[in-house]
Amino acid sequence: MTRARNTFVPMLLEAGGPLLFPDPTQADARGLVAVGGDLGIDRLRLGYANGIFPWFDDEDPPLWWSPDPRCILPLDDLHVPRSLVRRMAKRDYEISWNEAFVDVMRCCAEKRSDGTWITEQMIEAYTALHELGHAHSIEVWMGDRLVGGLYGVQIGGLFAAESKFHRETDMSKIAFVHAVRDLREAGTTLFDV
Repeated sequence: MTRARNTFVPMLLEAGGPLLFPDPTQADARGLVAVGGDLGIDRLRLGYANGIFPWFDDEDPPLWWSPDPRCILPLDDLHVPRSLVRRMAKRDYEISWNEAFVDVMRCCAEKRSDGTWITEQMIEAYTALHELGHAHSIEVWMGDRLVGGLYGVQIGGLFAAESKFHRETDMSKIAFVHAVRDLREAGTTLFDV
């Protein structure tokens, strides 16, 4: 997709207002498409179906983005470094799907030196998506300790990975590799990171 770099002014959305977004190819130079609205399930699903996602801080209204270019991974040709293959061969961890969705989001949301964009409002909205089967988490466990994971949104053949975390070396990478492999086997065709 080629985006015309213009003086596009992002659309202002009303909370609870009509479910619409502008054409994402008309986003501003940074990829901003719209400002405002809400994080309702229908708006989130419409956004993701059109390549648009929310990303904002607590102090901001919802900001809706569609950057160009995007990082879309080919699922059939994932290169896994030898060192990670060796680490994975130890199998001293267990993988699960959707057993600790909120915990994974909260781990991803932990404050870092540069802050976090995963607000309480985001956790509530994505948990609602998860409860309807549109958002998923993959967890990496060592015993009963959650040591890594990622979460994202699934719309049709698209999985949009939102964030990942680790508490032990390489565990977010291991979650990522298992996610790509499992999603490919399940028929996912696009993996947006």
